[in-house]
Amino acid sequence: MPEQRPPADAPSPDAAVPDVYAVVTDAPLDRAAVEAFVLSRRDGALVTFEGVIRDHDHGETVSALDYSAHPDAERFLRETCIEVARETGLAVAAAHRVGALGIGDVALVASVAAPHRAEAFAACALLVDRIKERTPIWKRQHLDGGTSEWVNL
Repeated sequence: MPEQRPPADAPSPDAAVPDVYAVVTDAPLDRAAVEAFVLSRRDGALVTFEGVIRDHDHGETVSALDYSAHPDAERFLRETCIEVARETGLAVAAAHRVGALGIGDVALVASVAAPHRAEAFAACALLVDRIKERTPIWKRQHLDGGTSEWVNL
């Protein structure tokens, strides 16, 4: 049987691990710290996504959310940031909040800086999508009328 080799564009196991900012916390998120981590003098574009708690979901009125995280959630978030940084060659940063959040609170801040806007937008979208897919953080929505539901389990 022939030896299995990684694709030519895959980073080698010896490749340096990119420095990333990845935090899971119960404190309000610091957008300025996330952005400062990625932005350098060579960058002409800074794209930041904020996931904000809204007052509705699928036709129901939402009054609050509770976010719960696996004990290794920050490790998963860090691995996702490293993966996106390696794939794009850009600096990436993300912070996710857990605990009780109200309408208008920020649950996720993800930032990417790049020399040009197109690559910054694409990398930030990729980062947010991967965080939602891979980071074991779950939300419980509290709906008007006293009911609640778990989302993305």
